[in-house]
Amino acid sequence: MDLLQSVIIAIIEGLTEFLPISSTAHMGFAAALLGIDQSEFLKMFQVSIQFGAILAIVVLYWKKFFDFSNFNFYLKLIFAVIPALVLGYLFDDKIEAVLGNQIAISSVLVLGGIVLLFADNWFKNPTILDEKDISIKKAVIIGFWQCLAMMPGTSRSAASIIGGMTQGLSRKAAAEFSFFLAVPTMLAVTVYSIFVKTWGKGTVTEMKGYEMILQDQNHINLFLIGNIVAFIVALIAVKTFIELLTKYGFKFWGWYRIIIGIALLIYFYSAK
Repeated sequence: MDLLQSVIIAIIEGLTEFLPISSTAHMGFAAALLGIDQSEFLKMFQVSIQFGAILAIVVLYWKKFFDFSNFNFYLKLIFAVIPALVLGYLFDDKIEAVLGNQIAISSVLVLGGIVLLFADNWFKNPTILDEKDISIKKAVIIGFWQCLAMMPGTSRSAASIIGGMTQGLSRKAAAEFSFFLAVPTMLAVTVYSIFVKTWGKGTVTEMKGYEMILQDQNHINLFLIGNIVAFIVALIAVKTFIELLTKYGFKFWGWYRIIIGIALLIYFYSAK
C-alpha cells in the first residue's frame, strides 16, 4: 500500500465511519479496486485509523466530553461499552475471518439497507430528545444493539442509532449518542488492534500491530497520515450527517446501501 492508496482508504474511513452505511464494506471494496494486497498490515491499518475518526467526535463535542460535572454521562458510556468489549474479545477470531469475505460483507450491506428503508416508520414518536434523559439501562441496551455491528457490513452507526430509537430517542439524539458511544468503543478496538492483538497468528510473520507500524518508516508515515486524514474528513462528515438525518431520515441511506451492496456483489462474484 502506497501513500496515495492510504489517503484514499482514510478518506473513506472518515466519510463512512459515522454514517449508517458500513465503513468496513467501503474500505474493503476500495482496497480491492485499488489492487491493494489483503495483508495483515492493511487489516490493522483499517482498524487503527479509527483513532483519527474518534478524535473528530471529541473535538466536535468537546463541551460534552469535558463537562466533568456531568458524571452520569461517563457512567452511561462505561456501562454501554461493556457488551462490545466482552463480545468483541470473545469473537475476535471469527470477526477477523469475515473481514476478508467481501461477498458476505456486501450481502449484509444489502440486508441492512432493507431494514433502514422501514426504520423511520417504526419509530415515529420519540420521547427522549437529549442525552441527559437517557438512563443507564437504556444506554446498556443501546450498547447491546451496537454489538450487531460485529458482523462486518452491518455498520456500528446504524446498529446503535436504531438501538437508540427503540429506546425512544429521536433520530438526532440517537445519532449523537451513537457518536459518543463510538469514542470508548473504537478507542478500545484501536488499542487492542495495535498493542494486544497478534496479527497473522500461527504464521512465520505474526506480529503485534505496533510492530508492523514500526517495521519501517513507510508504515509509520501511512499510520500517521491515515489518522490525520480520517480526522479531518470525519469532522466534515459528522456535521453533514446530523443535518441530513434530521431532515430526511434513513430512507436515503437504505437505498444507498442496497444499490452499493448489489453493485459490490456483482463485482466480487464476477472477480471470482
